[in-house]
Amino acid sequence: MTQARRPAAPRRSGAGEVRIIAGQWKRSRLTVVPLAGLRPTPDRVRETLFNWLGIDLSGWRVLDAFAGSGALGLEAASRGAAQVTLLERDGRALSALRAAHVKLGASAAVQLQQADAMAWMARAQPGTFELVFLDPPFDSVLLPQAMELATRLLAPMGLLAVESPTALLTMPNELQVLKSLHAGAVHIHLLQRAT
Repeated sequence: MTQARRPAAPRRSGAGEVRIIAGQWKRSRLTVVPLAGLRPTPDRVRETLFNWLGIDLSGWRVLDAFAGSGALGLEAASRGAAQVTLLERDGRALSALRAAHVKLGASAAVQLQQADAMAWMARAQPGTFELVFLDPPFDSVLLPQAMELATRLLAPMGLLAVESPTALLTMPNELQVLKSLHAGAVHIHLLQRAT
């Protein structure tokens, strides 16, 4: 009997780097640490996602729950987000994020925390973010529970950007799909909290 094959994870752009697309740090490059399960959102997919969100995120509070390279959270900061929290459990990835923070001259509004995203979201104050990025390790089973935890953190009308290897079949009742995209092995969904 032939076993069904899982779609391949998307490849990194460049040789261990991704770039910030727009805003004050446009074209700046971020180092990607070679870790199992870490596959940064491809540039063109990130560009589409941020076209949906808009060029100016001034005043937004943003959580990048599985930061990895930091490409999503730092892109939001580059576009004017007032507060960006990047969570990363792995020490090597966190060191690369700290180096990027220094290189970009990021302010204290960009906070880096070494934390397990699931535990952190479970204890965080509800309703505190206008935007949450969820991009858990590609081969993990964390997404359904992570979506529940992230939904609770959204302010009314807040947005949840989810990256996954498959289309979303279920989601918390409080969310509605605004946009979705399938590019290669990546599915991106932009969801909004209705209340």
